[in-house]
Amino acid sequence: MRPENLLNLDFKHESALFAKLGYPIIDVHSHINGLRAVELYAQAARQYGVQLTYSMTQLEGLSEVRSVLGDTIKFIAIPNWMSSDPVFEHTLGYNERLKSFWNEGSRIAKFWSAPRIFDHGQNLNGESLPHHKHPLRLNSPARLAAISLAVDMGYKIMVHVSDPDTWFATKYKDQTKYGSKEWHYEVLEEILSHVAPCPLIAAHMAGSPEDLVRLSRLLESHHNLYLDSSATKWQVRELSKHQPAILQAFFARWKGRILFGSDIVTAEAHLQSGEKAHEMFAKASTEHQAYDLYASRYWALRKLFETDYSSSSPIADPDLQMVSPNDFTELSSPNIQGCSLPAETLKALYHDAAVALLGN
Repeated sequence: MRPENLLNLDFKHESALFAKLGYPIIDVHSHINGLRAVELYAQAARQYGVQLTYSMTQLEGLSEVRSVLGDTIKFIAIPNWMSSDPVFEHTLGYNERLKSFWNEGSRIAKFWSAPRIFDHGQNLNGESLPHHKHPLRLNSPARLAAISLAVDMGYKIMVHVSDPDTWFATKYKDQTKYGSKEWHYEVLEEILSHVAPCPLIAAHMAGSPEDLVRLSRLLESHHNLYLDSSATKWQVRELSKHQPAILQAFFARWKGRILFGSDIVTAEAHLQSGEKAHEMFAKASTEHQAYDLYASRYWALRKLFETDYSSSSPIADPDLQMVSPNDFTELSSPNIQGCSLPAETLKALYHDAAVALLGN
C-alpha cells in the first residue's frame, strides 16, 4: 500500500472513465516546480481534463516550468518561502518580488497566513510571540502594507487563513500562540474590508469546508470574496461529511464564487529515493509514484464533485490518526461521498467562475 494510491488504481485508465465535459477544467491553486516532475504533472492534468493551471512557483523556477507547460500555466506571486528570514520575506522582501512577478505576467498575489506562520519569530527572551502581536499576522502593519501594494498594482488577492478543525484540536491547542479558529476569521473579514472591492480568493474553501454555514455567512457579507476547492485530502474528507443534497444546494447557491483548485505540489525530489529535506518531498520516490501522487488528486476531486461514488479515498490522510491514534494508522483514509453536482453548477466550478474572475 502506497499513501498516494492505497487502492492500487491505474489512474490513466481511470481518467478515461470520467464523463467528457466539453470544456476545459481550470485549476486555480497548485505548486508546480521542477522539470521531469512537471512533465508527469502535465500528463495527469491533460488526462483529467485540466487545460490551464495557476501555480505558486518560486520566481527563480518560472522559466523551467514554462518551458514544459507553455501557455497552459499562469503564475501566482509568492514570497521566497525558502528564506531563513520569513518576517522580511513576507513583508518588505515580498514587495520587490511582487514587482518581479508582475513583470512575468502574474495577476494574483498569495498571502499565506496559516496558523503555522506563528512558528516563525520569537521575542528577545526566545519565547514564542502571541498571535495578536506577531509581525506575520495577516493584519500586521507590514503585511497590510504589502497587501495594499499588491492591490494598487492591480493584483487580485489570494489568502490562506485558518486550517482544519483537526489541527486546532491537536497541533494548535496553544491558542495564545496560534489563536482560535474564530480569531482567524475576524482577521479575514478585516482584510476583505481592507481590500474591497478588489477580489480576494480564500484558499481551501476559506479554511472551513467543515462549516458551510460559516462560509455562506462570509460570502453573504463580503461580495469580493471567492473560494477555491484546493487541499484535496482535506476537502474530500470534510465535504464528504455533508449530505449530497446539502452540498448541491451550497454550490448552486454560490455558483460563480467558488473556483476549482487542487493544491497539487510537484518537485524533482518526488523522482528520487533516499532522505528528503521536506515532508512534501517524501510523498514519492519514483516517476510512477509521482504520477500517481498528482493524478490521485484530480481523481478524488472529480469523484467528489461529479459522481455518486461512496467508498474509500485512495489518498492516505494522516489527520485521521492525529485525532484518533487508536483507531487509525498513517495509511488510513476517509470515505469519499460524491455529490453529483448538476451540469450547470459543475461547469461554473470547473471553468466559468475562473473565466469570469480571472479573464482566461
